[in-house]
Order: sequence, then structure tokens, then C-alpha cells
Amino acid sequence: MQIITLTPEKFQEYASCHRYRNFYQTVAYGNIMKNNGYDIHYLGFTDDNNHLIGASLIIFKEIFMSNKMAYAPHGMLIDYTDSNRLQELMTKLKKLLAKQGFMYLKIDPYIPLYIRSKKGVILNTNQEANIILENLKASGFQYHGSNLNFENAKPRFEAIITLNKDIKQIFNSFDKRTRYKIKKAMRNGVEIYVGKEDDLKSFYEFVKQKHTRNLSYYQDFYKNFKKDITLYFAKLNTETFVISSKRMYEKEMEHNEELNKKIQNKEITGKKKKTFLNQKMESDKLLNTYKNNLVWATTLLKDHPNGIIIGTALCLSYDDASYMIIEGFNPTYKELNPNYLIKWKMIEDASSKKYKYLNLNGVSGAFDSKKQYRGLNEMKLGYNAVITEFIGEFDYIINGLTYNLYKNFNKDKAGEAKNEKKKESKN
Repeated sequence: MQIITLTPEKFQEYASCHRYRNFYQTVAYGNIMKNNGYDIHYLGFTDDNNHLIGASLIIFKEIFMSNKMAYAPHGMLIDYTDSNRLQELMTKLKKLLAKQGFMYLKIDPYIPLYIRSKKGVILNTNQEANIILENLKASGFQYHGSNLNFENAKPRFEAIITLNKDIKQIFNSFDKRTRYKIKKAMRNGVEIYVGKEDDLKSFYEFVKQKHTRNLSYYQDFYKNFKKDITLYFAKLNTETFVISSKRMYEKEMEHNEELNKKIQNKEITGKKKKTFLNQKMESDKLLNTYKNNLVWATTLLKDHPNGIIIGTALCLSYDDASYMIIEGFNPTYKELNPNYLIKWKMIEDASSKKYKYLNLNGVSGAFDSKKQYRGLNEMKLGYNAVITEFIGEFDYIINGLTYNLYKNFNKDKAGEAKNEKKKESKN
């Protein structure tokens, strides 16, 4: 086996046909990372007959004492079931990277372990996964384990909506609560439109708190995947919001008055009267809510007569599927559910293009409803999504001494940061 340098064109040709192909292992993604602080290699792996049997985009940079870390995002594109070849590859790759001052190589292969229901029940198992896990360990990789949340570079659990039914059936398969929130968003005047490259600054204002990436990253992402990018925006039609709020208030006012008449009717007694009293109390609460909404909507119409953008999402089409890269919304307008309506629009668009599925990105693998990411899971899985659990993340240590120093250094920094937070909370 030989390790060679590939041209971007040769790498793309090979990567686009591999069984583990993904948009992170593309020249487009390599260009993005090159413009955002990383160097890149396109490596090819050949057999004794000089036939290409594997390849990988490797991104890297110096991180500690002039030592470099390397990362094969959702790669490498090789046959992980062939233990002998995998061990041979890593032995040669270690020698090559050691000469170039690398400390370790990180990989997180895009290999599913299980398909799970939204409640976490295993529906399907990748029969090769355990073999691959053992082969990686035997080749010297250190496994980060079956972590449940977002400890890795990329999520280990992703929510997938299959699109193998007509659009009405897909909608009816959603949880009742999800259908209600989509309809409520539309009723209140939330409208979805597709933005352009010039709208990225507006998009970034909604997502900048969710990740350390800067605006230039998303600008590069858009430029490199341009023909496959859809930039969604949720805009509140403030005039429609006023009309809807007024209608809801007036309708509840009529209901409230009817209940009041029944309560005052002396012929109605006992359990019936108690039922109407309880209904009146609930109606009073709703009436107050609708009144506040009407005041709010009227103010918004006055301040934003042309509407106001309240949410956004970036979506990428790749290999007969659609992927939500990131989303964000203004929490002030959370009750108007812009994020729910955007996802519904994504589903409609992906279905119309005959894609196989829409990937809503990461969820938590902790399926207990009391866990930290309960709200995230409920929202994404409410679209009748299933969960793909991936094999996980691995480190291949090239320079053990500096790797351990680096790990200990990071632990000390994390400890200091934790202590500072404790001090701040006491003050």
C-alpha cells in the first residue's frame, strides 16, 4: 500500500462514489476550511497495483507547542471492515504524519450503528458496526465512547425524516403538537421565503450565538456549495398577526360570554355548574392571553409595518437528501413557532425534489424526557423522525508525549474556567 497526494479533482471523483460519501469529504468543504484557519491534504491510498482503494480530506493546524492536529471530517473513505489493510494504512500514515509534526489524527466515520425510533428503541442494526469498532481499536485508535450528547466534533445522533410518502401523509404523521404549531405559525402570519447570498449577514445575527464560527465561514460555505444551498427566512406579516389576534380575541370573548350566561342560569346546578365555572376560568386566562397578543401585535404593526424577520435556517442538498446545517430564531417570537414552519417548508421542498430524506441534524441520545436536551428532541422528533446513531469519534495518537501534555493542559484550563465561574456566581 502507498499513500499519495491527490489533486482536488481526483479526490472528488473518488469521494463522490464511495459508500461512505458525505459533504464533509468534498473539495467544497476543504475549500471552506482552508479559508477558515486550516491547511488541507487530499490523500489517496493505493494497493500494490496502484489502484486507488481509499482517500481522505485531512484538515489540520498547529494547536500545541508547534504540534499539529489532523482531522478527517466524517472520514476516512476506506473499507473499515478489512482489518489487515486498515492496520497497514495506519502504520504508514503514522510514519508520514510523525515526520510532519503531527500529534494526533481525529476521525468520526459516517457509519451508522443503529436506526432508532424517536423513543430510542432500536429498529435496525448495522451488522458491520461491531466489526468496524474492533478493527479501529486493533489498529490503534482510541475510542471516545458511546457518548449521548454533543461532546464530539459532530453529533453522534441525527434526526432523519424519511420522504417516502405523499406530502399529506407526511404531515399527518407528525405529532399532534407539531401539526398544531405549524398551523398556528401560518395563522399568525409567519411566512417563509428563500433568501440570497446578500442575506447572509441577516442570517448570521440569528445563529452567531449558537457556534464559534464567524460570518466568513457561512459566506464561504454558501460560495462553495452555492447551487446546493437554500437559505430560509421566517418573516412575520404584522398586519396578518393583528387580524389573527383580533379574531382569536373576539371569538374567545363570545365563548366567555356564553359561559357567563350559563353560570348565571339558576336552572343549571351541581356538577354541570362546576364544569362551566372551570371552563370560564380557563376562558378568562385565554382571554387575557389573546388580549395581550392583540396589544403586542398592534405595537408590532406600528413599529414594523412591512413585517419583521424572526427566524432562519441554512439547508444543503447533497446526494438525494437535504441537510439542515444550522437554524436560529429570535426568542422574543418563540410562541409564534417560526422554527416549526421553516422545517415544514424544508420538508415540502425536499419532498417536491424527490429526495429520500431530510436530515434535521443533531439530537441527544439521552431519551429520558427529563434530560437537558428534552426540548430539542421533542421539537425535531415531533416530525415523525427516526434517529441515526453513528459509530462515534476516535483519536489516533502519533506523538504520545505531546498528546498527553496537551490533554492535561486542556484539563487544567477547563478546571480554571470552572473555578472562575464558581467565583463569579458567589460574587
